[in-house]
Amino acid sequence: MQENAFTADGLPARVVVRDVGLRDGLQIIPRTVPTAAKLDWIRAAHAAGLRELEVGSFVPARLMPQLADTAEILAFAKTLPGLVASVLVPNLKGAERAIAEEAHTLLVPLSASHAHSLANLRKTPDDVLAEIGRIRAARDAAGSRTLLEVGISTAFGCTIQGEVAAAEVVRLVQAVLDAGAERVSLADTVGYADPAMVTRVFEQVLRVAGDRLDSAHFHDTRGLGLANCYAALRLGIRRLDACIGGIGGCPHAPGASGNVATEDLAYLLASMGIATGIDFDRLLALRAQVAQWLEGEPLHGTLWRAGLPRTMRAEVAA
Repeated sequence: MQENAFTADGLPARVVVRDVGLRDGLQIIPRTVPTAAKLDWIRAAHAAGLRELEVGSFVPARLMPQLADTAEILAFAKTLPGLVASVLVPNLKGAERAIAEEAHTLLVPLSASHAHSLANLRKTPDDVLAEIGRIRAARDAAGSRTLLEVGISTAFGCTIQGEVAAAEVVRLVQAVLDAGAERVSLADTVGYADPAMVTRVFEQVLRVAGDRLDSAHFHDTRGLGLANCYAALRLGIRRLDACIGGIGGCPHAPGASGNVATEDLAYLLASMGIATGIDFDRLLALRAQVAQWLEGEPLHGTLWRAGLPRTMRAEVAA
């Protein structure tokens, strides 16, 4: 299937679902999942057909002990055929670790909200822009093949600042591309977006970024996560982030229920005839495992309760 092919309804014919549960999902949960369970998680995700995973973050263990084993998790993920492993890095030091460990992708968060950026990273957005330039220089100096992606968080609003102007999102996207980022994504970190807003902001950013904007990250805080995914698909976005069981969230988003559930997003895509290569039986089995590892923690999503309709096969053709 051609990568740029479309369905009869004008949607991308193939979409990559990147599960971010091992980082975004676990960072908000106080307990530490054993490394052996994380390795089983990756094996099961790969067996279910997921081919992109965010496996951790290089941050100080004292700040986030849940992710202290990221190097070991990344090393294992790289042994699985066809699996693209990304790690989140908040600064140059973290990026240097990711480069040294040969992560496939390093993802740098850049908040479009000045207030959120100060609360989350203790830096202004423009401070982070300068850091991105240094990260690109370090990556190139190392002769590394690690891809540099920047995720524009709070791109649709902020619990601290309130409104985030689309013009500021566009400015930051242009600046990160000028600083050397090879790919950008937009994130609704606190669940403020609606499909009309997604359409407006993505259309403006696409004029600047073109096909370098190929990814979206939505939270389901107010129940609009899948609707927002659909709006992004209508604009040709071919990579979508999600979390198994709808876990995850932002410490600056009170009441947030988590990310779009991977299994629900996979169902949405399959129902519309979009190929993902995901095996639903194995994906739902993984969700059941995650529920055991995180016993007592709230999981979200609906497909696990209802199952697939009789009109749909249990597997999606690769």
